[in-house]
Amino acid sequence: MAWEHQPVLLCVLMVYVTSLVVGAEQRQDDDECADLNNTTWQEYRQQRAKLQVQYLLLTRANVDCARAFDQESLTDAQKPSYFNASRPTKVIIHGYRALGSKPSWVKELARALLGAQDVNVVVVDWVYGASFAYNLVVENYKEVAVQISVLINQLQTHGCRLESFHFIGVSLGAHVAGFVGTLFEGKIGRITALDPAGPMFKGADTFDRLDPSDAQFVDAIHTDSDYFGISIPVGHVDFFLNGGKDQTGCARSRFASILVYFPVYGYVICDHMRALHVYMSALNGSCPLVGIPCSSYEDFLKGRCVDCDVFKGACPRIGLSENSGIAISPIPKEQKLFLLTSSSPPFCAHHILLEMEVSPLDKSAEVEVTLRTENLGKEQRLRLQTDTTVYRTVMAYSVALCEIYSIELKNTGARFYRQGDVHVKSVCLSELPSLRREEPLCVNNINIRRGAPWSHDFVQVCGLF
Repeated sequence: MAWEHQPVLLCVLMVYVTSLVVGAEQRQDDDECADLNNTTWQEYRQQRAKLQVQYLLLTRANVDCARAFDQESLTDAQKPSYFNASRPTKVIIHGYRALGSKPSWVKELARALLGAQDVNVVVVDWVYGASFAYNLVVENYKEVAVQISVLINQLQTHGCRLESFHFIGVSLGAHVAGFVGTLFEGKIGRITALDPAGPMFKGADTFDRLDPSDAQFVDAIHTDSDYFGISIPVGHVDFFLNGGKDQTGCARSRFASILVYFPVYGYVICDHMRALHVYMSALNGSCPLVGIPCSSYEDFLKGRCVDCDVFKGACPRIGLSENSGIAISPIPKEQKLFLLTSSSPPFCAHHILLEMEVSPLDKSAEVEVTLRTENLGKEQRLRLQTDTTVYRTVMAYSVALCEIYSIELKNTGARFYRQGDVHVKSVCLSELPSLRREEPLCVNNINIRRGAPWSHDFVQVCGLF
């Protein structure tokens, strides 16, 4: 009877041995997972002449285990590469590393890209050359670009086309990407700049910084243009979030005026990193982040820019849409786009345009406008002057126009120095940009007395368009 069980025991033994072999291979594979470098001040002093640029590769087949990537890995028959020349290639380039630490966000960005598209993701690790002394780091960025261009040339020999490359540069990494584009005479497919660095670049020639000629399409997101980001347009389209300076949910630092002279703190500043987080949120596709062209943030907030006619009606959006969704040709250059965001992911906000016309006033006044939904309210104060009767302002709201249940107007301000009664000829709400051409919500002929708030309920129209 013992022999009858021998085949079963043999099978069990084979499964056990196989599991050990597979487990050993898996552990060996895990040991081969690559990561970005860290460096220390001592190492930097000893090796500052060496940039030590390396590359990591992630694909959907190894999304959790980056592999070292170079020319040899493409030609090694014993270890076939995950790289596929028939797929588009995203190249991630980090920026300045104040303390020599590796950027913690790289793998999250790579996962977001791979979740959105089946691509090769190549990460450029130049931490050794990007750390500590900012002015010396800036001296290194062109040499890093030259080394990257060597890799791109090698990939072309394996069947990659220049237009299939999409560079994503963060802060100083955006200018590295720009110089790679310069070396290839603007034939690179796309460069996305996430709050491109400002210090030592704001007054630079276009040869020395990112500009629209560096790729077939260049888009940029600006979130810290008053300190560590650049304040001028550098792409075909430039998204200035909340004006491109102070981001909602980012505490204002009392040391801000000092930090501008010490870029060592650049990567711990909330505003500067917001561009990256908004971009990753856009890749997840939970809601659209659409920009509206306007000459200035002030004009945008005053409701003077309400459409995207310069793009034939299609408003550009943040993300991976081809040319940010722009269908016209040639693509306009250095177009400033503005949008308001919320303070947390997914960062999307609805732009509600409030238009109010009042009768002429004898004294200045202040009106508080509150928009309400089932669960929240949003306030906006309008200061009314004696020489103006029409007021327009853009508000960021968490819900669409059709979800606003009511509007409340309140005459506020000092009793003896403000207008007693305010006659509102009309108050209208509309959403920007109007994707479904909804009719604005309007109420006419309202008298607002001090201390007596006025409110009006709207009929809900969601889903009727």
